[in-house]
Amino acid sequence: MKLATMQDGSRDGMLVVVSRDLAQQVAVPEIARTMQSALDRWNEVLPALAAVAAELDARRLPDARPFDPRAAAAPLPRAYQWADGSAYVNHVELVRRARGATMPPEFWTDPLMYQGASDRMLGAGADIELADEAWGIDFEGEVAVVTGDVPMGIDAVAALARIRLLLLVNDVSLRALIPAELAKGFGFLQSKPASSFSPVAVTPDELGGAWRDGRVHLPLVSHLNGKLFGRPDAGVDMTFDFGTLIAHLARTRDLGAGTIVGSGTVSNREDGGPGRPAPLGGVGYSCIAEQRTVETLAGGKPCTPFMRFGDRVRIEMLDAAGRSVFGAIDQVVRPRR
Repeated sequence: MKLATMQDGSRDGMLVVVSRDLAQQVAVPEIARTMQSALDRWNEVLPALAAVAAELDARRLPDARPFDPRAAAAPLPRAYQWADGSAYVNHVELVRRARGATMPPEFWTDPLMYQGASDRMLGAGADIELADEAWGIDFEGEVAVVTGDVPMGIDAVAALARIRLLLLVNDVSLRALIPAELAKGFGFLQSKPASSFSPVAVTPDELGGAWRDGRVHLPLVSHLNGKLFGRPDAGVDMTFDFGTLIAHLARTRDLGAGTIVGSGTVSNREDGGPGRPAPLGGVGYSCIAEQRTVETLAGGKPCTPFMRFGDRVRIEMLDAAGRSVFGAIDQVVRPRR
């Protein structure tokens, strides 16, 4: 089942069920007015939502309308909680190397996670509006899950049963602001502006065999200004699965329905090394910082610039048949108006 939130002038938008081929949508106010309302009553509303999805896929709903991903808000336009992990430790190692930071060995056994701002999430087609190109604007392609209620102290296996939906994320990062901010010893804040999310969120069963062992085993495809930037497999080199990430977050607290947990930047190693750029036949990367680090290791300095005003990034996940699973995040960087 695929769900989306359409912009309707309200802060939380209108929940719609979307057909599997992303062609049609139907509003379901009689079941749940918003995505958060559905998550709050998930076990109650799931059968009704699934029934609508089946009828929509069979093209038996006369009130269905074309689905326009550009009119979609983030699936949760504002969320009670957004916590982003770094499950791909290869990525962590590379970006830390780029800023001259050492890699503690416990990073391979204990997940990294930060708590981000969630009062305003960007839709898949919303511009990335920022005040200064000098901030080092970077995209970060990720997978995320949305949970139901999660009790404190849950274990990683039980945590997987609390996953309600999956979606894609562009966790925008301002690389030039990160070093000084982290040097304060209190984590990210200004260096992490609003994150962006795929047009639709999907239930785990929608992924079929690609969803297993708490990971999504499909490539995450990124294009920068129309050119392939990366296609690493999200199921490969994910050190910590989503159950482990949720359990880590819930170690000392209960999690409310609608909590979003990110995977961190999808990253693959190749032949024991950090991977190769896509134009050179490698799987590439899901952020510019990783490519710049590899360029520095190979040639002594980075060649790829961070994003500038007017640059476009597209992030999408395709199934084995080449069909878009979540729709595409497709954004342009603009100066703040």
